[in-house]
Amino acid sequence: MTYELYYWPGIQGRGEFIRLALEEAGVPYRDIAKDPAGEAQAVSKLQAVLGDAKTPHPSFAVPLLKAGDLFISQTANILMYLGAHHGLAPADEAGRIWTNQLQLTIADWVVEIHDTHHPLGPMEYYQDQKQEAHKRAASFLKYRLPKYMGYFETVLKQNPSGEQFLVGSALTYPDLSLFQIIEGLRYALPRNQSRIETKYPKVIDLHDRMLKRPRIAAYLASSRRIPFNEDGLFRHYPELDM
Repeated sequence: MTYELYYWPGIQGRGEFIRLALEEAGVPYRDIAKDPAGEAQAVSKLQAVLGDAKTPHPSFAVPLLKAGDLFISQTANILMYLGAHHGLAPADEAGRIWTNQLQLTIADWVVEIHDTHHPLGPMEYYQDQKQEAHKRAASFLKYRLPKYMGYFETVLKQNPSGEQFLVGSALTYPDLSLFQIIEGLRYALPRNQSRIETKYPKVIDLHDRMLKRPRIAAYLASSRRIPFNEDGLFRHYPELDM
């Protein structure tokens, strides 16, 4: 089976967490955002899927994964499915729940990162909420970012398996998602990251080890990886990198 991944073209966004899992699993997938007919056609296909009145389980938003007859949305939900089917999650129920719990925490973190540059929401341009963004980013950097980084540092330290993964003794999908978070923060807030990362050696070590995984390294070096940019989730506005 070849999966179909629906997400907005031109940005990594939440779709990137899905791409990393698909790439690490080595399974075939079609990225609709990369439609050979161009971005307009990709958006048309995406909107057709979201607006299909015949679907019994309508999706609120993308990312959306088509897996045979299944249409699965919500990032953590998609990753839970892929984890179960492609060895990216534990086989036991307690392990699967813990893995999903970590991914949901990452989902919360993603919202807070987005809100550093769009605290009033996505319907207004950044330029129209710069003052509010500066205040929100300052609070995020002082209070929330250390809380999230510290939490995942603790999870890695307390992993009872003694291995350097978030869950058990093998890679799971939250490892890849944490890697993406660090990549994005280094793009968006490079000055701050260079200042704080030494406080979280296990998180950074995990990030560095993901870089060395053959399939991930190949993906990052390929044209399949959409570059970070100021239209995506992680945006570099120097005035917010305090």
